Amino acid sequence: MLILVASNNPKKLGELERILSDAHITNVDLVPLSDVEAYPEPVEDGRTFADNALIKARAGAKATGIPCIADDSGLAVEELNGMPGVLSARWSGGHGDDEANNELLLAQMRDVPEERRQAAFVSVCALVTPEGAEHLAEGRWEGTLLREPQGENGFGYDPIFQPEGENRSSAQMSPAEKNAVSHRGRALAQLVAPIAELA
Repeated sequence: MLILVASNNPKKLGELERILSDAHITNVDLVPLSDVEAYPEPVEDGRTFADNALIKARAGAKATGIPCIADDSGLAVEELNGMPGVLSARWSGGHGDDEANNELLLAQMRDVPEERRQAAFVSVCALVTPEGAEHLAEGRWEGTLLREPQGENGFGYDPIFQPEGENRSSAQMSPAEKNAVSHRGRALAQLVAPIAELA
């Protein structure tokens, strides 16, 4: 059975492949966006991660006629009522300027004491079938905001996020260490049962 993964990010594909393999689901072939006929990219104008994940998964299932998995993720800071949230990638105005996003967030949180610097990476994954069945799963990776960037690995807010139980930033962890505990991995793992049912 084919499942479209609404992404061209090989890491996302690899993560899901690993999870399905660990669950002994072998009759599923994951297909990246690059392997299907191009279709109009949907506008991600949802208010929540779930909204945007569903927008992408519905568009993929409708355009290709095969079940589609999509995710939306970002950083939620308690002190900022869950923001940057769905605006994580463009918090500073432009899209994907990690350094500017980190600088702005650190400036906004400059005077916030340690006990109020809780944050979490959040990922919501959606699985939508062409028949209209929909499954949502949320994964969270709890931690706190550091006061300055640390580490060279990762991307986005990794250098200013210290996971719970760690004395390093997530940018100081190896990709394997991060994958083992990541918010996306936790969300994807919850989709194993509905994928197994489909397969």
